[in-house]
Amino acid sequence: MKATITVLPGDGIGPEVTAQAVRVLEKIGGKHDHDFTFQEALMGGIAIDKTGNPLPDETLKACEQSSAILLGAVGGPQWSDPTAPVRPEQGLLGLRKHFDLFANLRPVKAYPALAQHTPLRAELLDGVDMLFVRELTGGIYFGPRQEQGDGLSAYDTELYTVPEVERVAQVAFRAAQGRRRKLTSVDKANVLASMRLWRRTVVKVHEDYADVELDHVLVDACTMYLMTRPAAFDVILASNMFGDILSDEASVLAGSLGMLPSASLGAGTFGLYEPVHGSAPDIAGQGKANPTGTILSAAMLLRYSLGLEAEARAVETALEQTLAAGARTADIAPRGGSFVSTGEFAGDVLARL
Repeated sequence: MKATITVLPGDGIGPEVTAQAVRVLEKIGGKHDHDFTFQEALMGGIAIDKTGNPLPDETLKACEQSSAILLGAVGGPQWSDPTAPVRPEQGLLGLRKHFDLFANLRPVKAYPALAQHTPLRAELLDGVDMLFVRELTGGIYFGPRQEQGDGLSAYDTELYTVPEVERVAQVAFRAAQGRRRKLTSVDKANVLASMRLWRRTVVKVHEDYADVELDHVLVDACTMYLMTRPAAFDVILASNMFGDILSDEASVLAGSLGMLPSASLGAGTFGLYEPVHGSAPDIAGQGKANPTGTILSAAMLLRYSLGLEAEARAVETALEQTLAAGARTADIAPRGGSFVSTGEFAGDVLARL
């Protein structure tokens, strides 16, 4: 297979973790006779500094000519003013909008070797393996908004249409068919009209996926269940804001935010792959960053954009073996204990490939 992958290292630790994911992709490509071409481009804060634009035209063109995008992270203290007219996150939102990447997939898996790094009792983590499917281009983050001129009031609008809910629900049901065939739809239908539309639409879509068990959970109850019975979840479908909050809450189940990957997908195979963590400027350049989330994002790239399931599983297995063997980056090392560098951890994964 031939594929061009656009790499957007971004800011902070982004260049460090994407470099390790590229090493893994190069290794797996070589082992299976795939021809992967990598091209780097600017996005985020570094793009603002060099071009004045968080998503330069040249970057967008490179992405359009590729099979998938691998992103590190964007942002940092020098671009943190939320009132600034140009901000790093505008580049990410621009990519999602341009390619209509409406479904965000965030797997959360608990690793027995990291149980001591979570706030939950070890027995609650047994069997935790869930997939969040978050609607990504609608809802309150994209609805009409305004801050009144007097500065005393403002509004944001939660707005969904039936087609928007249908298409992300279909992604979630198909994902459930390939897993344990259970889907939990999260809403606030007892209060919000938009969420009543959400629930009605999910129920209608379910008619085409009778082999999947569907249940509905109110968002406030879901926050509690994630901490008290997380192993009960398989696929969790949620709106933009609810999915954002819930998947971040669930990140503690994996032991560190550095462990979590994500994929943003549209109607076709093109996708944007990135770790859930931020740019962590406080440890940038120190070799302390955990590349797990980015390496697992690369595995998702192999699976969803390139259709290489065996290769994706090989990467995931090698990473799990690396953790089981005791390799630890700073964020998952015992307090006061030793840890390996970003590159050394990736090197252990490569050795197990």
